Amino acid sequence: MNNVPEWVKDAVFYQIFPDRFAQSEHVPKPPRLEAWDAPPTHHGFKGGDLFGVVEKLDYLQELGITALYLNPVFASAANHRYHPYDYERVDPLLGGDEALRVLMDAAHERAIKVVLDGVFNHASRGFFAFHHILENGEKSPYLDWFDIKGFPLRAYSTGQPPNYEAWWGLAALPEFNVAHPDVREYLWGIAERWIEFGADGWRLDVPAEIDDPEFWREFRRRVRAVNPEAYLVGEIWHRAPEWLAGDRFDALMNYPLTRALLGFVLTEPPEAALVEGTGYAPIPDLDAEGFAHEVDELMSLYSTEVVQAQLNLLDSHDTARFLTLAHGDEMAFKLATLIQMTLPGAPCVYYGDEIGLAGRRDPDCRRGFPWDESRWDHELREYVKACIALRHEHPALRRGELRCLYADEGVYAYGRRLQEETLVVAVNAANEGRTPALDVAGFLEDGQTLRGVWSDETASVEQGQVALEVGPRSGRVFQIH
Repeated sequence: MNNVPEWVKDAVFYQIFPDRFAQSEHVPKPPRLEAWDAPPTHHGFKGGDLFGVVEKLDYLQELGITALYLNPVFASAANHRYHPYDYERVDPLLGGDEALRVLMDAAHERAIKVVLDGVFNHASRGFFAFHHILENGEKSPYLDWFDIKGFPLRAYSTGQPPNYEAWWGLAALPEFNVAHPDVREYLWGIAERWIEFGADGWRLDVPAEIDDPEFWREFRRRVRAVNPEAYLVGEIWHRAPEWLAGDRFDALMNYPLTRALLGFVLTEPPEAALVEGTGYAPIPDLDAEGFAHEVDELMSLYSTEVVQAQLNLLDSHDTARFLTLAHGDEMAFKLATLIQMTLPGAPCVYYGDEIGLAGRRDPDCRRGFPWDESRWDHELREYVKACIALRHEHPALRRGELRCLYADEGVYAYGRRLQEETLVVAVNAANEGRTPALDVAGFLEDGQTLRGVWSDETASVEQGQVALEVGPRSGRVFQIH
């Protein structure tokens, strides 16, 4: 039994990169911050904080968001905070523990969940145990917390690789020796601590690099003992059913779906430099039939429970933004959003996508959110908001069965049904309008009428088929009346 948290199936997530989302006056700002609107750099800080997120909860709630996924918040010497040096406190630049406490309480009052980012494969040079080894060498009682191969440690630039196991060979990121019992207990304790604090789950960073199923099984047991409804989602970029058998994670970040969406809705391939070396490259060129095949495979790879909990995203802090990959083609983004919000799985909006924020690969995809509304694409935001509202209004889009009804000539049409509620979604990625005859035999009955959710247009089922007019590069949603 997968025991996926029920709330996730109904959630719409919003991913926030804390240093770049919003500033508040509650956190004193140090000197030497980068200008908020200046192009982001690898090492620069812009001064976003968690009180700033609190002040924007009304904005997020109005958009329709019901869950937050926060990039790491623990004390770190990196703006992305994937180099943690203290897992037991929130970074002072973000407002410290108090800011996270206020954010969680304010979010929970609005029925918004908060999922934290857990970086447990590696620490940083500033982490107390590694620092202890730097100072004391072989005499340090923490020596076995890492795989040390020689002394003195080559922790900083020496022209030679580090003489200890480091993530991707980066000296700044010493890898934990997770086989050591003290390390295991420490990491499990951190996982428990922040769930006890109020977090609603963990997004686990590069979990496959802890190649130890029992570590993750115990991680799940510890977390679920504190909160049986805690969500565990792993950053694994490929299909990985072994991780979702009910003993480790509830879901994965669904990059295979992202890849398929890019292949289907883009009118031309993304710039090669923006996807090379990423976990979802190469982007395929998919017609409607190919896309439908990809979707069917992804939906059949896991149990229904898991499929409904997969984190369906269009982009993230680790990728160029979807709109940029689409060469600025706003309609491609709209088509992808409509599909994202109407397929099974928990959709996740990366901060700023809804107002047209662009961005190439890291660090450019981590720009400061432009709170000057004159810079927003308001029409795009209203479209995203409408798609989110559509998902909230119709349980069939969240928990219903999925049936492919048509996949040809650039049109992918599918039905979602839950008990008495039935919807049909038709997406036309072609540059010409289409009027496909959907094969609905066994799904709809002759004589039933489909009415547009966003219009008064109707269509009737005759002899197991229904013809739907779908304009070029557009999507339609119909409901049975």
